[in-house]
Amino acid sequence: MTAPHALWTSMLPADTTFAPDRVAVGATGHRIAFADGSTRLCATSGLWNVPLGFGNPAIGEAVARVTHDASYLSLFRAPHRYAEDAADALIELAGPGRYDRVIFSTSGGAANDAAMKLARQYWAQTGSAARSLVVGLKGSYHGTMYGSHVLSGDDLLQSVYGVDRRAVRHVSHADDGEELAALLQREGTRVASVVVEPVLGSGAYALSRAFVERLLALREQYGFLIVADEVATGFGRTGIMFATDRWAAPPDVLILSKALTNGVMGAAALLIGPRIATAFIRGGWTFVHGETQAGTPACAAAIVAVIEELRRIDVETVTQALATEVQDLAARLKADGVVTEITGSGCFVGLGLRHPDETGLSGPEVLEVVSAIARCGVLVQPGPSSIELIPAYGFDAAELRETETAVRAGLAHTRGAAA
Repeated sequence: MTAPHALWTSMLPADTTFAPDRVAVGATGHRIAFADGSTRLCATSGLWNVPLGFGNPAIGEAVARVTHDASYLSLFRAPHRYAEDAADALIELAGPGRYDRVIFSTSGGAANDAAMKLARQYWAQTGSAARSLVVGLKGSYHGTMYGSHVLSGDDLLQSVYGVDRRAVRHVSHADDGEELAALLQREGTRVASVVVEPVLGSGAYALSRAFVERLLALREQYGFLIVADEVATGFGRTGIMFATDRWAAPPDVLILSKALTNGVMGAAALLIGPRIATAFIRGGWTFVHGETQAGTPACAAAIVAVIEELRRIDVETVTQALATEVQDLAARLKADGVVTEITGSGCFVGLGLRHPDETGLSGPEVLEVVSAIARCGVLVQPGPSSIELIPAYGFDAAELRETETAVRAGLAHTRGAAA
């Protein structure tokens, strides 16, 4: 192992050291290069961030141009044209009438914090301050900022960090909305918003049609706001531009990040529906939220370039075709007993892993599997008792075969070592 550096990496012990084959030095297309001279195929789209490929020239050139023309402009108490253009492009893409306004943020976690604040202010200023509860899903992940950490339904040491969970509730999505309905029957007049991922990033569990239908019906009954966190699923990942486009009615807030800039800039956006936007405009209310790096010219340029690239490649046609191939790959692995379960939607697939006694693999065991697959040349994403495949949209047949071969070899090695 190399000597430790000053860098403290995410989600690992502070004293973790890395050999050169773990230190990334570059990324092009769908491959990441490492300090030992090796490369690996990235089957995670750079943690969902890079569906259009590393080093996409159109996006890189757009950002480079604007850094010369307007290296920094703020959105504090005044607009700039770059952010106006990006906001208009997002509304046009997501659907005028479905959404009216855009609030820029810097990450999915920060955007979830903003959405919680926005929902609580909406109810407070409409005379219903008691509506302060925010409801999330068990097993969900919304980030590790203060509010998003509270909202995340995964066990992320919330009790250690002392985040205040008294104003948040969590319910299951696996029962098609029964637990949510029971909660609303008890506390419906206190619920400000319900926040859902159309496909849970942890485990790739897609919300059932029955759950979504129940959620929309309960909104009609109880009046709460719906926030859809499409940080992982937006921009074609599930075979349609936004997973919520399949819903019978749109959410009140749509949260976007990750693919929003193809990973070039740290950025997020909240698309605000007419119910909230109209109330704030008519009431003359100020939303007290601002982020220094939100909606900068470089972020805005990246967003516009991403939208243009998505249209250029006809992203829905491309991702629907890729989804068929990825699902076929997963089906072969399951038919051969390599994996035990297939979850997800479109080009976002979870592969369940279990021991012979049917118990799921632990977190450390999943990381061992991920490491073994990486040693076979492909990077995959760990999940709860699962691994996840999140290929970039340009993956070809050879890269899919390479992914399947590495998954099979990595799992075989792991099981052989455990025997």
